[in-house]
Amino acid sequence: MIPDTMTTHFLEEISLPTDWGRYRMLAFGQDQTERYPHIALAHPEADLSSDVIVRIHSECMTGDLFHSHRCDCGQQMIQSMKVITEGKGVFIYLRQEGRGIGLVNKMKAYNLQDEGRDTLEANLDLGFEADGRRYTDAVAILEHLGINKIKLLTNNPDKISAIREAGIDVIERLPIVIEPLEENADYLRTKKDKFRHLL
Repeated sequence: MIPDTMTTHFLEEISLPTDWGRYRMLAFGQDQTERYPHIALAHPEADLSSDVIVRIHSECMTGDLFHSHRCDCGQQMIQSMKVITEGKGVFIYLRQEGRGIGLVNKMKAYNLQDEGRDTLEANLDLGFEADGRRYTDAVAILEHLGINKIKLLTNNPDKISAIREAGIDVIERLPIVIEPLEENADYLRTKKDKFRHLL
């Protein structure tokens, strides 16, 4: 997990053509040797002084890259980019895989889930927090961009609280509605019942 004491600095910016159009891609990390930076994709026409549509998305290699059906992360990412493109917003990609436990430990958690544990129980069995993610780096990215008022694309009430407590005005929550699959129905049920996600 990337510690919440990490000092995040702006490192580099490029213009990136994507399936959703051309975006400003900004990298953030500890210093210029950073190998796994956080990323912000900012719509070039975004009015950053207004109430910006923002998605703060934690890395999920299995879902985002390989389109795993064990979770809804990849589907959330694609849907968020569509909303952000239409609303000229900002997508923040935080490098905190597996709710902060990293890819290999997430794979270990998956094996425990195959034995009957849910996502919360598996993380606890491995000695981690149920959700070890932190959002201080996302706040630092928003501050770098000059954003202090947002419409947040999320189903996670803890994320809303963390961003508000850090001084960003979350004026509205925009839900992300994903159709459940057979393989992730239990995962989504755990999100709703144990993590209080607004599904």
